[in-house]
Amino acid sequence: MASSSGLEVADIVRRFGPAFRETYRGHLNRSQLRTLGAIEACRTAALGGHVYECAHCGARKIVYNSCRNRHCPKCQSLQTAQWLEQRCAELLPVPYFHVVFTLPEELNPLALSHPRLLYDLLFRCASETLLEIAADPKHLGARIGLLAILHTWSQKLTLHPHLHCLVPAGGLSIDGDWWVRCRRRFFLPVQVLSKLYRGKFLAALQAAVQKGDLPPTHLPALDPLYRKPWMVYSKPPFGSPKQVLAYLARYTHRVALANQRLVKITDKEVTFTWKDYADAETPRQMTLSGEEFLRRFLLHVLPDGFVRIRYFGLFANRHREQKVALCRSLLPGPPPPKLEVESWQARFQRLTGIDPLLCRVCGQPTMRCIEPLAPIPLGGRAPPGP
Repeated sequence: MASSSGLEVADIVRRFGPAFRETYRGHLNRSQLRTLGAIEACRTAALGGHVYECAHCGARKIVYNSCRNRHCPKCQSLQTAQWLEQRCAELLPVPYFHVVFTLPEELNPLALSHPRLLYDLLFRCASETLLEIAADPKHLGARIGLLAILHTWSQKLTLHPHLHCLVPAGGLSIDGDWWVRCRRRFFLPVQVLSKLYRGKFLAALQAAVQKGDLPPTHLPALDPLYRKPWMVYSKPPFGSPKQVLAYLARYTHRVALANQRLVKITDKEVTFTWKDYADAETPRQMTLSGEEFLRRFLLHVLPDGFVRIRYFGLFANRHREQKVALCRSLLPGPPPPKLEVESWQARFQRLTGIDPLLCRVCGQPTMRCIEPLAPIPLGGRAPPGP
């Protein structure tokens, strides 16, 4: 979806991308180059498409293919909707807490040089911290489940790795015979979470050096990191599964910057909006050179194959269905909503308000695909993969 001004990140890539690639030749990794190419080619002849013809009046239109790159602002709405539908049946009829784990900025250089290692450790240490403290009889004394989503950006597109965790307000008793509820508006003590998380993460970094996964020269000074508090905070719980789904829709498939935030593009600069969280989320504008905008945008391109939505504890993939069923049997509440099978056309119309089969000439919903179109490479380059 484009911004109200009609601008897209793709416009920025097409305008500044060639010079940017030349300037940073040899410094961009494969994932970043693929992302630039995918966004640039998305829904253009470079990726091919299909010819549609109206069965009523014979009018024709061409629909170009999407790039399906997970960093492309235009390719997330349908994926989000499909993912949310699959999650509906897994939501428990209890409130959910939103817990956020943040990495200190001293580790940002490691996020750039060893993103896969650092972000894997973030998932592992944050999840272990929640599971361990929740199982402690001094706190909740229960086995919990959680969904964790990695974000790496701030509103200004700077590097800010953090993990959003969605956790039910309670868990299974250790023996699995009953549901343990937590206090209404309190989940786990954030100071205890912060200290354990910090200790686990720094110990894991040292272990990575010992195993040879991280060069010793890349390890930052640990004493200052042990002395400073690590940011962990818990937001008030969501009251219903519907509110949980609304949260998930905002967070799961979000990219570093959506098209809707773009304000203006000139021959040299890009202007976009951002929220100033230090001032009650006051909306502001920021202007960057085209080169700096692309540099910041690409900071958030994840390594190929890296999974940024993960499940732990009761929701771990290997036993999720069984454990969710057990939790539901111990909780009062309605049965889970049934997953309705929906065509891509119906989903597209529900999300955008546009019927993709509606003929713009005669107004009848009778457009039909009659032939595919082969990709036409951009500037002689092969079309990028997803």
